[in-house]
Formats: sequence, C-alpha cells, structure tokens
Amino acid sequence: MDLTKYYPAIEKRRVKKSGRVTQVVGLAIESAGPDVGVGQMCVIKPPDYPPILSEVVGFRDENTLLMPLGRMEGVGPGNLVEATGGQVSFRVSESLLGRVLDGLGNPMDSLPPVGGTLKGISAAPPNPLSRNRIKDQLSLGVRAIDGLLSIGKGQRVGIFAGSGVGKSTLMGMIARNALSEVNVIGLIGERGREVREFIEKDLGPEGLKRSVLVIATSDQPALVRLKAAETATAAAEHFRDQGKDVLLLMDSLTRFAMAQREVGLAAGEPPVSRGYTPSVFAVMPKLLERAGNSDKGSITGLYTVLVDGDDLTEPVTDAARGILDGHIVLNRKIANRNHYPAIDVLASISRVMGDVVTKEHRALSNQVKNSMAVYADSEDLINIGAYSKGSSPQIDDAIEKHPKIDSFLVQGTDEKFSLEETLQRMREIFGE
Repeated sequence: MDLTKYYPAIEKRRVKKSGRVTQVVGLAIESAGPDVGVGQMCVIKPPDYPPILSEVVGFRDENTLLMPLGRMEGVGPGNLVEATGGQVSFRVSESLLGRVLDGLGNPMDSLPPVGGTLKGISAAPPNPLSRNRIKDQLSLGVRAIDGLLSIGKGQRVGIFAGSGVGKSTLMGMIARNALSEVNVIGLIGERGREVREFIEKDLGPEGLKRSVLVIATSDQPALVRLKAAETATAAAEHFRDQGKDVLLLMDSLTRFAMAQREVGLAAGEPPVSRGYTPSVFAVMPKLLERAGNSDKGSITGLYTVLVDGDDLTEPVTDAARGILDGHIVLNRKIANRNHYPAIDVLASISRVMGDVVTKEHRALSNQVKNSMAVYADSEDLINIGAYSKGSSPQIDDAIEKHPKIDSFLVQGTDEKFSLEETLQRMREIFGE
C-alpha cells in the first residue's frame, strides 16, 4: 500500500540495511541501525567469532534492541549488524516424522537433512468461523482421562502440576497410547538430562515413529525457547493442513511464559504480576489459539503448566486456565500415595466432554464423580472412625465403591486401554 497519498509528508529515504553495536545491557544488544521492524532477523558479526543470529525485540530512543539466538561471546561496540530481511523458517514434509529438531527447526539427530517446503514458524490462528466444531472423542489410552475427562479432537487442555508429580510420565503415556495420526512434542526449557530419557524411556521407539520432537533445553537463550514453542505449533499446523488429526504435546507453557518474561524485561517492559510482563499475557493466547480445528484437520493441544508452589491461582496458571478448553490437575498428595497417574478428577474438567461422549458414557462418568465427591466430603470422618455404617446410604455406597474406583484410576505406564475397555471397567464398578 502506498501511504504517501494518505500522508503526503512522508519522505522517501534510503533504508539502511546495516548498523553498528553501541552497547550490551544484560540480555539485550543495542545497535545504531539497521532500519528494521520488530520480529525481523539480523546477523551480528563480531571479529574472530562466528556470526550471531538475532531478532529485533524493540527500540530505545533511536537504537534497535536485539536479542541473540545464540551465545553472546565476542559481541562488542562497533560490531557490524546486518539485516537479513527474513524471519525464522524451517522445512516441513512427511520426512519430519521420527525426527528430533532444535528450537529453530534444525535437525538435532544424526539423520540426513529434512526435505520439503519452507514454512515460517509464525502464523495467524484459523478464522473462528472456519473452524469445525469439536464433536469426536480422541482416545488417549489413559483410563482416568478417557472415562472421566474425555478429550475431543481439536480441544486444548492444560495439565497443571507442581514439579515432580508426573507430568512428563503422563505425557509419554499419552504419546504412546493416543489414537492420533501424528504427534508433535515440544520440550520447552527442559533439563538436558531428561531429553534422551524422555525419548527412550517415556516415548519409546513406537511412539517416536509417528512423532516430531522439538527441543530447546533450559540453557538455550530465551528467544530460542520461545521459537521452539512456535516451531512445534507450526509443525502441527503443517500436518493439520494435510487433513490429519494431530496431537500437540508441549512441556511446558510456564517455561514459554518465563522465556517471554526474559525478553520483555530486556526490552524494557515493566513487571506487572509476580515479575511477569504484560507481553506474557499477550503472546500466550496467540500461541494457544493456533491449535484446535480448522476446516481440514485438527490439532488437539495438551500443554503442561508448572504450578509454582502448587498455587493454582498464580498468574500463568490462572491465565492458561482461562484460555484453554479444560484442565487436568495432578495432585501431589495423590502422588505421595503412589497413585499414578496422580490425576485429581474432582479438580479437573473437560469443557467439551458433553459434546463428544455418548449418553451412557456421560451417565457412567457422572456416577463415578458423584461417588468420589461423597467419599471426599466424608473422608476425614471415615479415616478417624467417626462415621457409623448405616448413617447415610450414600456414604455407605461411596465407601463400598471407593476401592473399585481407586483401582480404575491407577494405571501402569506400560498399560494401554481402549475406550471400550475403559467403559467396561466403569460398568463393572456399578455391577452393570
């Protein structure tokens, strides 16, 4: 669009494609020039060191603020900064399956380069009016979820838990057992030690064959961790555009938010809520809304959220719960009883369950949840022996059903159950 006819005062001038580093403050690099916009890529060229790819994250006075996508060693005043004129992109095709990529979409394994067409990692969500409604259930092979917190194709759900409660193990179970056509797994800010462990132990060879892994470990720069989440989402979008049912697993949304906080603080944003900057709560919905149904296929998104101090009201947890279509809460007290997966069914919800299950399934689920709620309300009295049998038929029935329900909710990491097997176990709890 030619803006000069609307604003005649605009003067055409020569655009500078290079600049010079003026100073380095914390994680940000300031440069005088080049003339670029936010989100564009530049290359910093320190002498005697490899070139450093960086992204424009803001401006201060007349200087450009850059954040590196690599190590900052060697950067100093006067270093040449050149604009590339592009954004981060990577190659997508069927050959992505079984591959392990870094946060920018480059192969990390020893296999040949990925072929295919170039795809940018940033994209707009599908038009809301072109999204197909969520009406079909996606079986994840985990009884507690399939039976009581049923997930629909195209739904986005958060897995909320503190550290060490079994998020990664549950993700591995889902990746192996889910009836999705393609899995895309993003490990954002993960410990380096746990990456290979997740691939070989939790995911396994069978799970890897139909999966794409995107990994940015905790030592990577904040921008790389941010880009890894976008790269994983872009890979899932590619397969969705082929008409496939894709399962996107991301661990974790909290580390994505922490990376955005680092970028925001470096760009001069003020912290507003427990140190988080306003941009954190602006970028989260942009990322999460890219998942879901389109008019071609579906992306079912499962995002783990690391609950700080087991406080479900902390800012990232609260914001994610408001955006997502449901939440699965893992409880430390349940995990301490050696009850895995440690899902707190009564604290969890699937907002689309009523649209994707049969009437029988809904009735069985309601019976189980009602029995669990009655037992939970009277648990203290039962445990100290203050409850007398016969005082309440409802509590008597809940006490009788409790061992069966507990057995139903416990599942080994190597066990897989079909949806029909799950429903049959639920029928057996009530003698049907």
